[in-house]
Amino acid sequence: REDGNKQVVASYWGIKGEEVKKEDGTPWKWNCFRPWETYQADLTIDLKKHHVPTTFLDKLAYWTVKSLRFPTDVFFQRRYGCRAMMLETVAAVPGMVGGMLLHCKSLRRFEHSGGWIKTLLDEAENERMHLMTFMEVSQPRWYERALVFTVQGVFFNAYFLAYLASPKLAHRVVGYLEEEAIYSYTEFLKELDKGTIENVPAPAIAIDYWRLPADSTLRDVVMVVRADEAHHRDVN
Repeated sequence: REDGNKQVVASYWGIKGEEVKKEDGTPWKWNCFRPWETYQADLTIDLKKHHVPTTFLDKLAYWTVKSLRFPTDVFFQRRYGCRAMMLETVAAVPGMVGGMLLHCKSLRRFEHSGGWIKTLLDEAENERMHLMTFMEVSQPRWYERALVFTVQGVFFNAYFLAYLASPKLAHRVVGYLEEEAIYSYTEFLKELDKGTIENVPAPAIAIDYWRLPADSTLRDVVMVVRADEAHHRDVN
C-alpha cells in the first residue's frame, strides 16, 4: 500500500497473519495450528486407570456413556478410522462448552478461574486436531457428514444444560467418554497389528503436531492420540 504497510488479506476464516516458519526456516504450511502449539505426547500414562462409580451422579454418568456406546458400535462396527474421525467431532465439544461457561462465570463474579478456562479450551483444541488428523486418513461419506450436524447439535445443547445443572456430572461424563475412547483406540491398534487396517504413513499434519519422526506410521499416530485421551480422562 502507499503508506508502506503490508496489505492484509481477509478471508472467511478471519485475518491472514504474518508468515510463520519452522525451526529449519521452511514455511509453516498449517493454518489450523502454529509451531509453538506442537508437543510430544506422554506415552507413559496409565491407560487402565478407571474411576469406579460410587455416587448417584457417578453412576448416572457411567451408564449414560455406556448406553451411547451401543449405537456407535452398531453404526461404525470395525471401521475405526472413520469412527475416530466422526467421534472427534463430538469429543471437541465438552472442553469448549465448559471453558465458555467458566469464562462467563469468571466475568459475572469478577473472579479468577484457577487456570481451568485455558485447560478446557486447550482440551477442545487438542480434540479438534485429532479430527484434522483423521480427516487425512478417512474421508467421511455424505450421510456421515449429515450425521455430524444432528449429533453435534443434540450433544452440544445436552452437555450445555448438564453443565449448568451440575459441572461435576458433566466432567464425569467426559471422563467416562475418554475411557471409552481409550478402548476404541486400543481396538484400532489391534486391527493395525493384525493387518486388517493398512498401517499407512502418518499424515504430515500429525508429524508436525506431535513432533513425530518423519518415518512415523498410522500406528504411531493412534498411540499418541490414545495418550491424549488418557490425559483428558484424568483431567475430567
